Amino acid sequence: MTLPAWLAAIKFNDDGLIPAIAQDHKSGRILMMAWMNAEALQLTAQTQTAVYFSRSRAKLWHKGESSGHTQTVHDIRLDCDADVIVLSVTQAGGIACHTGRESCFYQRLDLSGQTPEWQTVDKVLKDPADIYHSSDTAKAIPKSNETQAHDVIPSDAKHSHHDNETTNRSILQQLDGVLAERKQADADSSYVASLYAKGLNKILEKVGEESTESIIAAKDFANCDENSNKAQYDDARHELIYEVADVWFHTLVGLAWFDIESDAVLNELGRRFGLSGIDEKAAR
Repeated sequence: MTLPAWLAAIKFNDDGLIPAIAQDHKSGRILMMAWMNAEALQLTAQTQTAVYFSRSRAKLWHKGESSGHTQTVHDIRLDCDADVIVLSVTQAGGIACHTGRESCFYQRLDLSGQTPEWQTVDKVLKDPADIYHSSDTAKAIPKSNETQAHDVIPSDAKHSHHDNETTNRSILQQLDGVLAERKQADADSSYVASLYAKGLNKILEKVGEESTESIIAAKDFANCDENSNKAQYDDARHELIYEVADVWFHTLVGLAWFDIESDAVLNELGRRFGLSGIDEKAAR
């Protein structure tokens, strides 16, 4: 793929990535550092919202897609060696770090004593457990055609668990409708339409891929200790939920391929209530 001249001028590393530093537009404070590939940077320029590349998940992630703490981009700068990007941003909610702090750089090296030591100098503005379970996650965020589950769910179908007006079942029903519509859409118009165009094997490949990622996330979460490192624990918990959501989503895409809606699965689960698992398996 031929890159536009402004992207071709950038010296991406061997993995096709470049470090991107987000800086507060007004105060100039450094908020965070993440990675971008060419697509992430192009989307950031197009949407004027920060889009990064997750090395652990090997895919794009829109800053704030889970927390609601999006970044509006005012300025993008490239350093003299063309291998570092600086973004001047307005940080939604005033929180850039997954620990609930304004900045990811909240530890300062104290040199006043005989032995240098890291000290936490910024307070937590919001508990991460509240961040990742708040209704802020319902905010609409621009998506690329490569984004995963949340790519196709209408903004009015996204709700927190506190929202009593829309049930989880109705969310699945709305998703059923969107998936059905995507079967008739042009392959270049959305991520789901592109999956349908590539066929059943590609969809099943994604189900397997996301299942593997959820297993890895579960193993990582199992190795976390909430008491010794609460931030790491919360991050791993969120990652597991995120990956399982991707598994569910791609499974629904597979069902939609066969014109099977989510109600069929829910009805089957309902049928099993009151049945012994051993008896149910024996009756198959």
